[in-house]
Amino acid sequence: MGIIDETRFVERLQFFNGQRLFASDLQSLDDFNRDMRRLHLQSLHQPGVGNGFAISGEKDDREVTVGPGYAIDSLGREIVLSETIVLPIPPVAGKDDAPIFFDLTVAYPDNSNLEEAETREGVCLPRGVVRLREAPVFCWVELAGENLIPKKTKQRMELQEGSRIRLARIEVLNCQLNSSVSTTQRQSARPVIVPYIASGGEKPEDIKNATILDQLINNSGFKALMLSGTVNTSNAGFLTTPDYSVSIIGPRAFSLTEPDNPDAVPEVLILDQAFIEEAKPASFNFTALLVVSSLDRSDLEDEEIDEVKKQIRKKWQISWMGVER
Repeated sequence: MGIIDETRFVERLQFFNGQRLFASDLQSLDDFNRDMRRLHLQSLHQPGVGNGFAISGEKDDREVTVGPGYAIDSLGREIVLSETIVLPIPPVAGKDDAPIFFDLTVAYPDNSNLEEAETREGVCLPRGVVRLREAPVFCWVELAGENLIPKKTKQRMELQEGSRIRLARIEVLNCQLNSSVSTTQRQSARPVIVPYIASGGEKPEDIKNATILDQLINNSGFKALMLSGTVNTSNAGFLTTPDYSVSIIGPRAFSLTEPDNPDAVPEVLILDQAFIEEAKPASFNFTALLVVSSLDRSDLEDEEIDEVKKQIRKKWQISWMGVER
């Protein structure tokens, strides 16, 4: 259950001159700020290590060193270690000369685990605690089975729900480390950075500045065309220029009708190769070289080339994909 589930309503504390304050008033102010911060962390972050908690330990060592660090759990509670500490490893010998695996975990301390840092005498009241020193609660979790899952059900549930954070993994044999400490399995509060991928497609007739130039090459066997234009990719919301790729979707073979002979239906084949130029976060220019050849005769009439261009505008689509890393 999260903070938002436990909160009936939010009260904004106010004070006025001459008001008589009680300890509960000031405590409520601290609780309000703490709960709002936890609500933020719980809602917008994932449980894990945010910074630090560097852990070192080499083969044959009997202890590991943990550096200062900051982590948050699934309830938005902040786990802070402000100094370097040394933790002894579990004193186990192993089984049948096989090491036993442990995960080093850390959890948020409740008040019963906190040291009294300062106490004061009250006015006509006995001495009371005014400061508690927060210190993370470390625990070695023994793993078992081929999948190395926690042996104890409670610890397994705490790791799954995020109230206990995994920092490192060790393997112990004869009461010492059988290999160096591994931090590969640690949980991170920072989101995993993965490529952002978006795609789209437009017909040539809908593309800005789209043109089809013909007769760049006019051999007896084929003619070359050039299709070019500017593709708008602003809907993808890229923040930086992605790696674009472009392809043409549509038929490469067309059946045309000769103007002078309506009964004749020549077959035309198109070979294409597309290129990208001037790539930007919101657009790119493309150029496609098209080689048009007839399967029936050695040459094509200008009217037939015009028909090919109409078919391209109608039936083709310029498909693109962008990968922002």
